Amino acid sequence: MIVRTEALGTQTLVVPEGRLDFGAAAGFQEELERALGAPGSAPAVLVVDCAALEYVSSAGLRALLLAARAAQRAGIRFGLCALRPAVREVLDLSGFSRIIAVHPDRQSALGRGPQAPP
Repeated sequence: MIVRTEALGTQTLVVPEGRLDFGAAAGFQEELERALGAPGSAPAVLVVDCAALEYVSSAGLRALLLAARAAQRAGIRFGLCALRPAVREVLDLSGFSRIIAVHPDRQSALGRGPQAPP
């Protein structure tokens, strides 16, 4: 799995490519922790762009959940965007799409910032 991070002013975009499975989850979690930053240098918004994410296992879901909770504690808005159908199905079936904001594309996620789901 390849993970890129882009700083866009007060917003940070994390772009994973490939499969987020057991073997990749720990490294992905570390990337998310780095993206969340240290107090004082943390972004206002952190978006995970899932357009190139092919698969998410339970270990990957755990990494996303831990990042969402850490973001919430730090006052950082956290969300996902551009989910492929297979990834969207995993998030829907697991209930994660009800607790993590999901946006249709990068523009909408960054344009208005992720909001808590209703």
